[in-house]
Amino acid sequence: MTGASIAKEIVEPYAQALMAIAQSQDLVDRFNEDASSLIELSNASDELKQLLSNPFVKAGKKKSILRQIFGEQLHPVMTNFVMLLVDRGRIAFLEGVCKQYQALVRQQRQIVLAEVASAVPLSGEQQEAVRQKVVELTNAHQVELATSVNPDLLGGVVITVGSQVYDASLRGQLRRLGLSLSTTA
Repeated sequence: MTGASIAKEIVEPYAQALMAIAQSQDLVDRFNEDASSLIELSNASDELKQLLSNPFVKAGKKKSILRQIFGEQLHPVMTNFVMLLVDRGRIAFLEGVCKQYQALVRQQRQIVLAEVASAVPLSGEQQEAVRQKVVELTNAHQVELATSVNPDLLGGVVITVGSQVYDASLRGQLRRLGLSLSTTA
């Protein structure tokens, strides 16, 4: 069994359990916000990631640190869920659980996630244009954008929706032009 499949077997049940709790207490949106905060926190601090995944750091110490970081920011039920992950030795999967929870929310609400890479940060107008293009391409009801900057693209955007990739970057156009020139030669 690969590391990815093991992680998936751990992440999915916890995310589904979190969704069940959220639905039963009408906290789906609040937990979605909390999940975003936890993902941001995880991405912002490699030291925190290392500390939480270190098996030699005692659970009590991890809980204390997390409570100091969160304070009153998270809903108490979400805080308890995070502490449960610590108790069960699954806190290293927190980011994965949060991302899977967000995927469940998007699925429930028929929202498509479009990952957009661009050479420079996109303005609000550009993001809206990309959102509309994704709606046209996928017939989605709503589109959520996850934007990133990749200067290697030179210009344009690369949009990934599920397994579909729409390459409208200058680098992609140059690559396609090079391929067409090499096949005609």
